[in-house]
Amino acid sequence: MNIFKEMKKWLGEITEIALLLVALAIVVEILFGSEVPFFGGVVANITGLLSTLGDNGLVGLIALGIVVFFFNRRKAESHND
Repeated sequence: MNIFKEMKKWLGEITEIALLLVALAIVVEILFGSEVPFFGGVVANITGLLSTLGDNGLVGLIALGIVVFFFNRRKAESHND
């Protein structure tokens, strides 16, 4: 069972790195525009995602709540370890 704990820990770390890269991409795109290779289009993609969630009304709000719940749950578990 220890292998599953290690895999969960690694996946949590990878997710955290991915979130940091998204934040970096947003800052780079705001500063330099969407012409920057690899980082271009991140803000447009996030805006489109939020627009899609907003168009779906209550279903979009519930989906967003579920995502936030899982992120908060994972952070709480990592602080308890």
